[in-house]
Amino acid sequence: MLKRTHSENAATLYASCEDFRRIFEEDLQSLYQLSFLLTGDHQKAERCFVAGLADCVKESRVFREWARAWAKRVIVKNAIRELHPQSSHSNSSAHVPIICSPNRQLSGPSGHFDTDAVSGLADFERFVFVLCVLERYRGHECALLLGCSDSEVREARTQAIEQFANFRSGGSDRYDGHERSGQAEALKA
Repeated sequence: MLKRTHSENAATLYASCEDFRRIFEEDLQSLYQLSFLLTGDHQKAERCFVAGLADCVKESRVFREWARAWAKRVIVKNAIRELHPQSSHSNSSAHVPIICSPNRQLSGPSGHFDTDAVSGLADFERFVFVLCVLERYRGHECALLLGCSDSEVREARTQAIEQFANFRSGGSDRYDGHERSGQAEALKA
C-alpha cells in the first residue's frame, strides 16, 4: 500500500488551474450572465469574467468541491471592484427607466427576469437583487460583500422587488421620476 505525501493529498483536495479552466468553460454562459447582470454592461461584464478566470487560476488554494462557488464569488468581487456600488444613502447613480424586451429573458432559481429590467436598476439595487434574489445570498453576506449595513440591503432588495412588481403590474406612466419609454408602453398594451 502506497502512502501519499502531504503535497499529493493537498493536490487532490484543492482545485487546480485546470479545474478552474474547466469550470469557466463548462459554465461559460451562466458565469458570463452573472457578470453581465451585476455590471449591466457587456464590456464591463467581459472584463469581470476574464479577471475572474485569471484570479481563480492564481488563487487555486480552494477546495475542489467549492471551486464552482468560488468562481462565482470571484466574479462578484470583480464586479464590485469595477462598479463600486453604493446604497442611495451614499449617493449612488440615479435610477434609469426599466425597458422590457420580451426576447431577452433569463431563468434562474427565482423564475424568469428580463435582463433589460435587471440592468435598468441602479447599481446598488441591481447588485442586491442579483445577489439576494437570483443567487440566493443571505442579506448579511451581501452586506459584507458590498460594505454596507444589513438594513441597506433589505431596503434595496425591497425597492428592487417593488420596482419589478410596479413595472410588471403596469403601474403608473412614470417610473422612479422618469417617463417610461414608448417601447415599454407599446409592450404593455
